[in-house]
Amino acid sequence: MGPVKAALLNKELGIKTLRQLLVYYPYKYIDKSRIHKINEIDGNMPYVQLVGRILSTEEAGAGRTKRLISHFSDGTGVVDLVWFQGLKYIVKSLQPGKPILVFGKPTLFNSRIQITHPEMEDAPDNVHTTTHEMTGLFGTTHERMTYEATPSFAFKPIYNTSERMKKGFLNSSALAKITANMFKLLKEPFEETLPSYIIEEYRLISYDEAIRNIHYPSSPDMLRKAQLRLKFEELFYVQMNILRYAKTRQNNTHGLMFGIVGDSFNTFYRDCLPFPLTNAQKRVIKEIRSDMRSGKQMNRLVQGDVGSGKTLVALMCALIAVDNGYQACLMAPTEILAEQHLETLRGFLKDMKVNVELLTGSVKGKRRDMVLQDLLSGKTNILVGTHAVIEDNVVFNSLGLVIIDEQHRFGVAQRAKLWRKNEVSPHVLVMTATPIPRTLAMTLYGDLDVSVIDELPPGRKPIKTIHRFDSHREQIYNMMRHELQTGRQVYIVYPLIQEKEKYVPQIDADYSFEGKDGSNVLSPTARKRQESLDMKNLEDGYTQICKAFPEYKVGKVHGKLKPAEKDIEMEAFASGQTQILVATTVIEVGVNVPNASVMIIENAERFGLSQLHQLRGRVGRGADQSYCVLVTNFKISETTRKRVQIMVDSSDGFEIAEEDLKLRGPGDLEGTQQSGMAFDLKIANLARDGQILTFARAAANKVITTDPDENNGQNTMIWRKLKEMRDTNINWGAIS
Repeated sequence: MGPVKAALLNKELGIKTLRQLLVYYPYKYIDKSRIHKINEIDGNMPYVQLVGRILSTEEAGAGRTKRLISHFSDGTGVVDLVWFQGLKYIVKSLQPGKPILVFGKPTLFNSRIQITHPEMEDAPDNVHTTTHEMTGLFGTTHERMTYEATPSFAFKPIYNTSERMKKGFLNSSALAKITANMFKLLKEPFEETLPSYIIEEYRLISYDEAIRNIHYPSSPDMLRKAQLRLKFEELFYVQMNILRYAKTRQNNTHGLMFGIVGDSFNTFYRDCLPFPLTNAQKRVIKEIRSDMRSGKQMNRLVQGDVGSGKTLVALMCALIAVDNGYQACLMAPTEILAEQHLETLRGFLKDMKVNVELLTGSVKGKRRDMVLQDLLSGKTNILVGTHAVIEDNVVFNSLGLVIIDEQHRFGVAQRAKLWRKNEVSPHVLVMTATPIPRTLAMTLYGDLDVSVIDELPPGRKPIKTIHRFDSHREQIYNMMRHELQTGRQVYIVYPLIQEKEKYVPQIDADYSFEGKDGSNVLSPTARKRQESLDMKNLEDGYTQICKAFPEYKVGKVHGKLKPAEKDIEMEAFASGQTQILVATTVIEVGVNVPNASVMIIENAERFGLSQLHQLRGRVGRGADQSYCVLVTNFKISETTRKRVQIMVDSSDGFEIAEEDLKLRGPGDLEGTQQSGMAFDLKIANLARDGQILTFARAAANKVITTDPDENNGQNTMIWRKLKEMRDTNINWGAIS
């Protein structure tokens, strides 16, 4: 490879060495085992392979539309081979009359089959020709090709490449030639990377067989075996890193001993409990209680669907800390959520002598000084706050428990600052209302103990979810009007891209390019265009609602508002001054308005399932029947219809999260962008490889348990590879 292409490969893919190229795997394969005849193909088929010869070539068009057209035949018909770029180079390479093998995707243009920018190579040696007279479009007698057997490689590897690479003549085919050349140069077997006892136990092929067959499979069976081996290995080392970190932390990190359950907890349980605890809440509290009296630092994740009672569980655990002479801190991602937590906790505690205070960016002057003073003196038992609580001048008297709500919204460094506010690391309780699929939790939160609150409190009415097309606007308005007349409130959500939020790709995008996993994602230009369109849609929607409901007050919230403006609008809706709130996904997490009974989600096809579920959870918080209306265009894809139907049929957040993972992949799930996918899985897919992950974790756990001191010679290669990963990768513990 010359220096220009080498530099391009490095810049676009970060590949500098043969080893890096070796693990740049194809993301799909095209079966080249069959050679089609021209009279068999049509414009709707996927890639095809033809053997024939070029009859004639001509130029057409001018300027940007200039193109080269070769008329290609195998004796059964004629197709046009078309090129728009590199015309001078193509003309020189064409050899009319010589048997060639053509590979590409057929399309129909002006009633003629054409293949744009086809791949071409000399026909295989086993192609024979026989004379056959055929009077056709070009009025010439020519040969019909007959052929036997298949090309040398049945599966063609397809590599992900960028637009810059394609312009620099470094497309997927060029990469395939480079990797093929690499294997010709590398004749020695590749060194093994897993101990023989693991290979034997899980019936894996060797690393050498796997790495060669993942690029150029010798058979479909060997491709499957290569994928299994490499996926297992990748997930095994991910789990080794996570479990070793967890074991080290467990052995080296002493925790505060919360030995008693005292007056605060018992008084609350006896006199203030707003409703009986569900069995799931009781189980989770017992698990947390066991952690906090073990003498080891607790590091636990509590997953609970919307409305499952996580805040009540967090409060009861905070009361255990108070009973043992320590303070607790509850950290929320936004001021409005922090204020709601404060109000909720004080409402739960009633007249109990437990002092709960608030610290956010809006708490200033004398009020802030008083909060800091009470915190330092120990007068404040529970502090609720935002990022403000991690500032250096915020000093606790004795911080014993840190509770983080929606933890993926905080950076690793921010969270770590809280741990250091006590000489002995406080216990850590992480809460999330985003149900996390099991495979994702094992990887993203693999070093945390996980508790799941999988029951809803009794008496809650399930939210009715309805799908409506945007042409049914009058029906939707009538439903809204009925609820508003009974004194209820309504959310209307638009999919505006937020400056600091991840973008959920439009499923049915008109302008898209293919992502690494084969999915459609918007190009940067299209994304900017879409953001502008989204903002217009929200503004137009707000205007329409104001006209349709002149007797009601309509609020508007989106990420482009200043925080103070956003808080004013949210407070107006929470207090009932505003009856309809037109908003973006800024209301997705934590907003608690029990009087809101209708959630209308415009362009629902633009959201992921987990995000739709979170938005739906903003209603159904009171005693009345609530509704969620998913509004889509009539022209939506089959995949989108399936996604919408899942939402209509299911209210189980964990079931929805599993389906979301299957449909969209882990990279798009809530929170994974910031915390989870930093380790960049090269071949494993958490959506599809759950069983392999389970086996890999079991194998890793066995190594950690049986060889804690790293003395077993059989595991030397494991510890060596882990050291290499530690030198080049992220801090695996940081994901917690």
